[in-house]
Amino acid sequence: MLFRKVILDQIATGDVTLAFRRWTRPTVKAGGNLRTAAGLLSIGTIDVIDPEDISKEDARRAGYPTREALFAELDSRPEGTLYRVAFHRAGDDPRLALRDDATLGKADRAAIAARLGRFDEAADKVWAEPTLRLIGSRDGITAAEIAEQVGMDKLKLKARIRKLKEMGLTESLTVGYRLSPRGRSFLGGA
Repeated sequence: MLFRKVILDQIATGDVTLAFRRWTRPTVKAGGNLRTAAGLLSIGTIDVIDPEDISKEDARRAGYPTREALFAELDSRPEGTLYRVAFHRAGDDPRLALRDDATLGKADRAAIAARLGRFDEAADKVWAEPTLRLIGSRDGITAAEIAEQVGMDKLKLKARIRKLKEMGLTESLTVGYRLSPRGRSFLGGA
């Protein structure tokens, strides 16, 4: 479930606690969590809703000044069932603290190296550490540039870089990627 920046800013302040989406099937589940740029969201309820049951207050809680503004966005994607998703901000994205933790002991380094090795085995291609080294070579290097150098499809590579981000090793920039302090520490001692 993606949010525009203006909505993310309102989620961060606690002003937005609802979302309305048209889906063929929900992409989040009640009781689950969703990491966003505004922090970790705890998903409360997901209900099918009729458009006429959306109140002005619901629209405001979803970050829209009016029902009409909400429907203008919803109507741009008319396929699927309309869902009302209630959530609250449950805290900061845990990856933020992880990526800033540059204190790596021998066991930490071994665990990271082992996981990178498993990524390579699953892909039947050595890509994880070379990708980290390319990201470390220049802040803002793009997936297209990396994909060309490691000989991989760009979209497939982007999905794999997300795994590195999950480990706290990389950060996404507006354009491209950079190593996190944790990633720099790992490569500096590798």
